[in-house]
Amino acid sequence: MKFISWNVNGLRACLKKGFLDFYQQEKPDFLCLQETKMSQGQAELELDGALEFWNSAEKKGYSGTAIFTPHAPLDTAYGMDREPHDHEGRLITLEYEAFYLVCCYTPNSQNGLARLDYRMEWEDELRDYLLSLDKTKPVIYCGDLNVAHQEIDLKNPKTNRNNAGFTDQEREKMTVLLSSGFTDSFRHLHPDAEGAYSWWSYRFHAREKNAGWRIDYFIVSDRLKDKIVRAEILSQIEGSDHCPVLLELEV
Repeated sequence: MKFISWNVNGLRACLKKGFLDFYQQEKPDFLCLQETKMSQGQAELELDGALEFWNSAEKKGYSGTAIFTPHAPLDTAYGMDREPHDHEGRLITLEYEAFYLVCCYTPNSQNGLARLDYRMEWEDELRDYLLSLDKTKPVIYCGDLNVAHQEIDLKNPKTNRNNAGFTDQEREKMTVLLSSGFTDSFRHLHPDAEGAYSWWSYRFHAREKNAGWRIDYFIVSDRLKDKIVRAEILSQIEGSDHCPVLLELEV
């Protein structure tokens, strides 16, 4: 099965930049989106009859997630049923016979780390949520997780130390998650790959210079890691300040 995750930084804008061509070319089993910045029905989507699952923020034009798939789930969940985390449209879970698929748009700690304390609460609650799912069946967890885990995951680690997305606290939360029974699929297959980034600032010609960060992930339950066929960063695909990331699994 082919899974793709993409922070589109506004789906309506991305639709004008080749989104549907990309979808038709790849024809993924699951396309997970973050930062849709819209509600279902606000744009015309030609998805060959794919089922659409949307979790939009209460605040208009902000955040939001969606999953498009031809595969009907056994069950769906929006958010993690915990205050105060379910108002910004950041989480969708689809249940299937063999796995749970969780699409996530992790809160950014923001300038001056204004939201770091909240981010830490989110990380702990989200990890508990994933572990509760994992007790039942394996989990495929993906999205813009807003953290570069290791120094290899961004171009300029020294100058970005303790900036949002590369604080010791955020990186430690990722370490704790991975040590709790989960595998970073890209690093599993490409442990030493350098210059592999999924987000670039719009400033300073960052993408042209490949001065980026790897903050978009597919993370799977450890018992799925031997079923990983491909884990790639589709850096050639434009349309957003993020590029899509891809996972192929034998499930």
